[in-house]
Amino acid sequence: MEDSRFTNQVAIITGAGQGIGFEIARQLALAGASVLLNDIDEQLASRAAAVINRLGGRCHPLPGDAADITFIKKMVDEAVDKFGFLTIAIANAGITSYGEFLDYQPEALQSVIGLNLSGSFFLAQKAAIQMKKQGQGGGSILLMSSVTGHQAHKNLAAYGMTKAGLEMLAKGLVIELSPLNISINTVAPGATLTERTLQDDNYEKTWSRLTPMGKAATVEDIAGAVLFLVSPHSRHVTGQSLVVDGGWTVTSPSPY
Repeated sequence: MEDSRFTNQVAIITGAGQGIGFEIARQLALAGASVLLNDIDEQLASRAAAVINRLGGRCHPLPGDAADITFIKKMVDEAVDKFGFLTIAIANAGITSYGEFLDYQPEALQSVIGLNLSGSFFLAQKAAIQMKKQGQGGGSILLMSSVTGHQAHKNLAAYGMTKAGLEMLAKGLVIELSPLNISINTVAPGATLTERTLQDDNYEKTWSRLTPMGKAATVEDIAGAVLFLVSPHSRHVTGQSLVVDGGWTVTSPSPY
């Protein structure tokens, strides 16, 4: 049966040239949404959009830096210019920044805060402003967190701090966005098999051993959770974080 959950929906997804972001974009487009696909890498963005369009979706690439406030406004404006309105914004772009606390440098901290926190904050803000302009139809905003926002992980203090911050941001914005009929939630992936993580030959084996369900997540696992939270099926869910980790945060064994 054809999936039409997102017919007449328009979505922005950042950091979607590959991995989790691409799978979210693919699933949304094939379920009827018109998608503005962002990635900082122009070739990745163009290639990803072309794949989705060949599959029968409607996807427009827009390469650029999702940490740049001027560019964030451009994304919202272009989505509206291209598709007429905006109903879904997914702040997926992020940097994973490893480093020992005693040696961690200011420029590294500013970089991870700039994209993970500020970029997500201002995408939510600009998207909400546009959704408010459109009237009481409202919309959905999704921020991409991580299990490292729930459990300590060696050498990821700065990264985990930003992810925990996103979950508090979602809670805080419930008060201001609910009267506009806009929901805001987060998804917190655990270990996930992507092009980046699979560069480590031991990644899948290690995380399959550490995960109670016996395997790392796939991008399809994470995208399914995201689609639920931006769909009509979760209309009364807001300010929540959905952890998708095969049970890892319950036991939290370290790979180190």
